[in-house]
Amino acid sequence: CAPSHVPPPLVDQMKEGGRMIIPVGGLGEQELYLLEKKNGQLEQRAVLPVRFVPMAGEADRR
Repeated sequence: CAPSHVPPPLVDQMKEGGRMIIPVGGLGEQELYLLEKKNGQLEQRAVLPVRFVPMAGEADRR
């Protein structure tokens, strides 16, 4: 699973020059985004299509 948008609390934690890689999108259709904070501005670009799925098994039962 991936968030439908980049959560603002994560962006708020980024320092100047910081980078974040995060999957964004709906179930079965997501993009891996690279976010960079430069000169107080957030730059983002899609890097590649991905598919994140919920974990199953022991981790799912916790």
